Amino acid sequence: MEFADRYGPMAVIAGGSEGVGAAYAMELAERGLDLALIARNPGPLDATADQVRKAFPERSVLTLTVDLSAPDAADRVVALTAGNEVGLLIYNAGASSRSGNFLDGDLEFPQSLLAVNAATMMALVHAYGRPMKARGRGGIVVMSSMAYLVGNPGLAAYSGSKAFSTLFCEALWHELRPHGVHVLSHVLGMTDTPANARNYPGMGGMGDKPEDIVQQALAALDKGPVLRATGGDETAQYLGSLSRDAAVATMYEMGAAFRD
Repeated sequence: MEFADRYGPMAVIAGGSEGVGAAYAMELAERGLDLALIARNPGPLDATADQVRKAFPERSVLTLTVDLSAPDAADRVVALTAGNEVGLLIYNAGASSRSGNFLDGDLEFPQSLLAVNAATMMALVHAYGRPMKARGRGGIVVMSSMAYLVGNPGLAAYSGSKAFSTLFCEALWHELRPHGVHVLSHVLGMTDTPANARNYPGMGGMGDKPEDIVQQALAALDKGPVLRATGGDETAQYLGSLSRDAAVATMYEMGAAFRD
């Protein structure tokens, strides 16, 4: 079955304005899919939509500016795509723009992070996954992070939320596999994105390229349930060989560059 027949005719990309999301937009349009691009900031979102339209004028490109932590975010995304058959959901959202010990900060930020990485993600998977299951085809990709492997001091809510999304996808992969719907948790390490450069200036330009990330994910989508980016398997094996307290201490050392 051709890619567009299996995962089309429309893909929803949450976090579709720049970096990995923008790379997904260009690649999926080239593979024959119409797009619904979702992001918080209208400037980069409109720029990516215009780039896709210019390169692939035959493709329909919808856009929505919305904060995915808002209680009505999922409803607004679903309303945007009403009347369209969505065969692919890319949930590329939920990066943490802040670090620090949990009790030293406000509660609003980690609650917002959990809303993006858990509540809204689940709502969109439920909304688009049920029709996919009924049709017997489709795909769901949820971006995760190596932070899910061990509780990450200074990024407690972030690592916890990514552990949730990864394990959620593992279970969903098994539930939907008999129905022809492919589910993948794509676990990223260091990635060269504008968001990473903004949030952690010292890390700008480092890591996997977004275009490579997209190719890796799409090649593994029909396999699932978890794909770790470059070096991820080795890191997982190493941390898994340690006692849990030693693993947390090691993660703390590894995450030094990401703490305020």
